[in-house]
Amino acid sequence: MVGYVIPSLQFLGIVQVFILLADLQVSVPVFVFAWGCPVLSQLWLIVAGRCRGTFWVEWPSKYSAEPKVLDADRSLRAALWLNHPFMRITVRSFAKINLGLCIGPARAYADKSVRATFHELRTVYQTIALHDILHLDVVKGSGIEIRSADPRVPTDESNTCYQTLAKAMSALKAKGKVILEIEKRLPVQGGLGGASGNAVSSILALEKALKKTLPGPEKLRIAAEVGSDLPLFLVGGTSLGVSHGEEVYPLPDLPATPCVIATPEIGVSTPKAFADWDQLTPTSTSDRINEFGRMLSVWLSGLYKVPQKKTSFRPSSGVPAVGRGRAETLLLDLVRTGIENDFETVVFPQYPALREVKRVLERSGPFYASLSGSGSALYGLYRTRAQAEQAARRLQKAGIPATATTTLTRSQYRKKLSI
Repeated sequence: MVGYVIPSLQFLGIVQVFILLADLQVSVPVFVFAWGCPVLSQLWLIVAGRCRGTFWVEWPSKYSAEPKVLDADRSLRAALWLNHPFMRITVRSFAKINLGLCIGPARAYADKSVRATFHELRTVYQTIALHDILHLDVVKGSGIEIRSADPRVPTDESNTCYQTLAKAMSALKAKGKVILEIEKRLPVQGGLGGASGNAVSSILALEKALKKTLPGPEKLRIAAEVGSDLPLFLVGGTSLGVSHGEEVYPLPDLPATPCVIATPEIGVSTPKAFADWDQLTPTSTSDRINEFGRMLSVWLSGLYKVPQKKTSFRPSSGVPAVGRGRAETLLLDLVRTGIENDFETVVFPQYPALREVKRVLERSGPFYASLSGSGSALYGLYRTRAQAEQAARRLQKAGIPATATTTLTRSQYRKKLSI
């Protein structure tokens, strides 16, 4: 144990000595007194973090009542900082729900080299406040490393974050090793777009870390190449998704609305859901796509009210639009059109427990309830936060994992991305 009392005038010289020791990989436990100066203390924190086996203790002073010991995580961050001149970036990665989803016919890709087919889709995407947390570092070296404490998260090249980061690093002509840590809070394969949101947020974190920005069209291209619903997370708020979901167009923002997300621990295979849909429906489903498009056009134009469609669940709104803002009127009008998620037709027979979860949601008083994507997550929209919280408690008592949250407007979404 070596102790130093460092006057500020000697600081730079001592820094050079310790950096030299660190570069030579000399493992020397160091006990440092920073002479009661908070600025000096923070500088020493960085230097000490570069030496293996280093301990950092800040001398008690008017700035610090007692010594502070550097924990392993802060030591690692300090070492990463010195290893490469980029700061650790932390961002949120939000989820989405689908306000109606119409499945069209299977089509061949324009690229003839791609033998697979895709289903034409129409959907209204809506971002919500539930989120994962991502931490990104860029250090010396090369490659991409994905870390997560959740064993369900792939850490190899199959991870969508890996793919988007690789494409973004190439497009930016950047060098360095990217280390991405994913704190998973959203369900995996739940129909909430968790992996897609992670992939887009990782690009945004990389831009901040490198202090470089990709043009908007380039980011949209990378996102669409990796996955169908990635581009929506570059737009946020309320958006229209067409083609196979990768073409996204911002819609007038719906208001921030209280909602409940139910996340039953049931895995739904999206490819199987599409296959079941193909068996259930005739090959010509273009008329349904066109009908959905006309419904959205009428909804957005506000030319006239669309008669409410007969569905198994009648929205409990019936609330007149008089005295309400345009955004809230849009949401109620959308519900009145009788929007549905086509996946419910094939998913509920395969997973009756999900149908029962929706029934529990409906009984809790939402003005709309639906499956999100192909599931297994379901949601309900409520008029007040109190109603949403009460509904979440009701589902939890029934043994169904549920969380009260809110939808996010486009501006809210963008503001809340950074931490």
